[in-house]
Amino acid sequence: MNKLRMAFFSLLGVLMAAAPTLAQGMEAVAGDNENTVAKYARLAAGLGFAFAAGLGALGQGKIAAAAVEGAARNPGASGRIQILMIIGLALIESLVLFALLVVFLIGRT
Repeated sequence: MNKLRMAFFSLLGVLMAAAPTLAQGMEAVAGDNENTVAKYARLAAGLGFAFAAGLGALGQGKIAAAAVEGAARNPGASGRIQILMIIGLALIESLVLFALLVVFLIGRT
């Protein structure tokens, strides 16, 4: 096991030492860097919003399921449970809308 670990780190060191040979000149990179950063920023913003919307939907589903279960167990408290459920849903939805705002702000630049 020790020999395998030594071989792995030796190979890793050789690969890391060879990385600078693949580098381009700075003048070639500078022109394309702004376009690449802008493209990947938009892609990351879109994926981030997709995750925010998807996880927000999962959270809203859990809140609704818990509220229905709570109202079924104690019908007398259903009014209070419904108010708390609506507040929770509004907070989750506001986070998703903030994520959408961030996507628009990043996409505009």
